[in-house]
Amino acid sequence: MGAGIAQVAAAAGHVVKLLDNRPEAAAKAVAGIQAQFAKLADKGKMSQEAAQAAGARLVAVEQLADLADAALVVEAIVENLEAKQKLYRDLEDIVAADCIFGTNTSSISVTAIGAALKRPERLAGLHFFNPAPLMALVEIVSGLATDKAVADTLFASAAAWGKTPVHTRSTPGFIVNRVARPYYAEALRILNEGGADCATLDAVMREAGGFRMGPFELMDMIGHDVNFAVTRSVWNAFFNDQRFTPSLIQQELVDAGFFGRKSGRGFYDYREGAEKPQPKSVVAQTAPLGILLFGESAAALAIADRLHERGVAYTWGDTGDERIAQAGEAVIYLTDGRTATQRAAESGVANTVLIDLALDYATATRIAISAAQGCFAPAMGAAVGLLQAAGFTVSRLGDVPGLAVMRTVAMLANEAADAVNQGVCDAPGADSAMRLGVNYPRGPLAWADLAGLPRICRVLANLAQYYGEDRYRVSPLIQQQVFAGKKIHDR
Repeated sequence: MGAGIAQVAAAAGHVVKLLDNRPEAAAKAVAGIQAQFAKLADKGKMSQEAAQAAGARLVAVEQLADLADAALVVEAIVENLEAKQKLYRDLEDIVAADCIFGTNTSSISVTAIGAALKRPERLAGLHFFNPAPLMALVEIVSGLATDKAVADTLFASAAAWGKTPVHTRSTPGFIVNRVARPYYAEALRILNEGGADCATLDAVMREAGGFRMGPFELMDMIGHDVNFAVTRSVWNAFFNDQRFTPSLIQQELVDAGFFGRKSGRGFYDYREGAEKPQPKSVVAQTAPLGILLFGESAAALAIADRLHERGVAYTWGDTGDERIAQAGEAVIYLTDGRTATQRAAESGVANTVLIDLALDYATATRIAISAAQGCFAPAMGAAVGLLQAAGFTVSRLGDVPGLAVMRTVAMLANEAADAVNQGVCDAPGADSAMRLGVNYPRGPLAWADLAGLPRICRVLANLAQYYGEDRYRVSPLIQQQVFAGKKIHDR
C-alpha cells in the first residue's frame, strides 16, 4: 500500500521520500515503482519522459530525520494504535509546524491517533484503497481535533492526484468498511438458514444484482482472517450493535485456517484439481399459455419487452394488488421483505411466487425466486416457465424473507442512510465511496431512491418484524424522507 501511494504522488509531480524499518525495503520499493512506470510507458499509458521523471522523484531514505523537509507524511505501517502514535510523536520533533500528517489507517480511530500528539489538528486520515494506483476512491477522515483546513488540503491534493476524494468523520469503519458489512452479513445469514448455497447466491448477486463479485467469492479473495477481523472491529466499536454481528460460519472458517484463496480453502476449494461448484438453476419448463402482466413496475415492463423480443404472447391485466404477473395458477410479486408463505397467508393467494430485485431487469441474465409452502407444483412450473420464456435463468431459493438482492440492497442503503444521518458523510459521498471503493454497480442510496424509498422502508420493516431483531431497524433518515415524500438525494 505504501508503495502504491508513493507511485500516485510521484506520478502527480511530487518528490517522494520512502522510509521503511526493514533494511533495503525502501530501495526495493523505489526500484519496483520505477519498474511500474516503465511498464506504463511501454503500454503507452504515459510517455517515456514522464515515466523517467516520475521515477527520478522517488528517493529511498534511512531514518526519520531525512523527512525534516516534508510537507506531508503519509504512514502505511502496521494497523496498531500505539505504533502509529509513536511514529507521529517522533515526527513532531522533526518536521515543520505546518507539515500535515495523513494516516492511511483503514480501521483505527483518527481521533485516537491524534490524541497522543502535541498538535492533533494537523492529523487526518488519507485512506487509499488497494491497489492505490488503480482505485479511484480516497477517504479523507477528520478526527475530533482535525483542522478543517487540513482536511480540505488533503481533499484537494487527492483530487489533484486524479483520485475521487470523499470527506468522512472518524467513526468505526469510516464509510466503506462500515456500509459494506451487510453485503457479507446478509449472504451469510441466508446461507446459515439454508436458503441457498454459496455458488447460487454468488451467481444471483452477480447476474441479477450486477455486483462484480458475489459475497462468498469476495470474502475468499479478501481473506476470512482479514474480513472477519474488520467485521469484529466494527461490531466492537459500535458496542456490539446487532447490525454488525459477526457470523459463526465465518468464525468457523477462521478457526479452521480456511482463509480463502491464500490458504487454498474457504467457501470454495482452490486446491489443485478441485472443482468449483456451479449455481443451481431450475430445469427448463414449458412457457405457459395465457400470460398476464400487471402494472408499470420496472420488472413488469422489462418482462413485457423481453417476452415481446422472443415472440412470446402476453396480455395486460388490471388488478388492485401489487402482482407483477400471472401464469396459470401462479401469481408473481416482487419481494417486500415478507416470506412467500407469509404473503400467501395474508393475501389468500396460495400460489404466491416472489421474484427478487435486479439491478436492471432488462439485461439481468438470472433471477431468484421463492414460493409459498402451499404453492402447487404446476403453478410453480408455470411461474418458472414464464421467467425462462423471458430469457432469465431461474434460481429458486428457500422461502427466506427479502430473498437475496433485495434484502442486501435494502441493508446497504439503510447503513449508508445512517452514516449520512449521523453526519459521517453526505449522500453523494456515501454513494461515490461504495461505487469507487468496492465497485458496487450503483450507490446504495441512489439504488434505494430508484427502487422506491417506501418499498425499501417496507422491506426493512418486514425483515425486522420477521426476525424480531434490532438488526433491521429502519434508519431515521429513511423514515423521515418517506414521511416527507422525498428521496434520500432530495435532502
